Amino acid sequence: MDAHDHSLAADLEAMMNMGSSRRRSLRWLLAGAAALPLAGCGGGSGSAGSGTATGSTGSCTVIPEETGGPYPGDGTNSNASGIVNVLTQSAVVRSDIRSSFNGASGTAAGIPLTVKLKIVNAYASCGAAGSFAVYLWHCDREGRYSLYSQGVTDQNYLRGVQAADADGNLTFTTIFPGCYDGRMPHIHFEVYRSLAQSSSAANRIKTSQFTFPLATMNEVYATSGYASSASNLSRISFATDNIFSDGYSLQLGSMTGNVTDGYIVTLVVAIAA
Repeated sequence: MDAHDHSLAADLEAMMNMGSSRRRSLRWLLAGAAALPLAGCGGGSGSAGSGTATGSTGSCTVIPEETGGPYPGDGTNSNASGIVNVLTQSAVVRSDIRSSFNGASGTAAGIPLTVKLKIVNAYASCGAAGSFAVYLWHCDREGRYSLYSQGVTDQNYLRGVQAADADGNLTFTTIFPGCYDGRMPHIHFEVYRSLAQSSSAANRIKTSQFTFPLATMNEVYATSGYASSASNLSRISFATDNIFSDGYSLQLGSMTGNVTDGYIVTLVVAIAA
């Protein structure tokens, strides 16, 4: 896959060619047309609708279940060299995910982004879920996924695991992801019941994605290094995105910051714990 041809079509081809189950492949392919198990307390507001989201419990709604896509790196599929799994590597537990680890070198360039998630339990009056853990990953400024995309198969940056504190809070330091052709900018994550259980994707209890306000995307993509993202973003919208077209209010992060100092995105993630 060429670094400048990382498109939705390329994702589809990669998904069908990798060793994930047929059920997960079909689910990803149909994500834009079929309702998924839906779900969370949202982090954003505005014109975004909640689509077909259901599962309200108390004062919050469980965040939608979404595909992990073709580049999870969690042991559920392969790249050209075989099974790809960073979860078994202890060094993956880290807050700053900008650099590669476990013998790999390289640091992802881009506008600094701090991700602040709060995991709450929709089955406990939306109280803090406590000791849960999150594996988070996303593409780089050029729209490439480490371990999979041409030019960065020897990198594992922009992937990491963090355990929530007693109040359900956790933080990642990363860069604002690029926009590749065919998808709105997004970040993937998986939720686990504990840090110990996060070493195996079989233990994940929620897989989802979140996105950003359009105004923030336009600010970031007007800066040096994000030129291809600006062009790709002009050809996609939330209404045509195959994941967010059925509503994204529960998956829209709240933003503060600027291109000079970096941004902070916050999101409350309700799970049925």
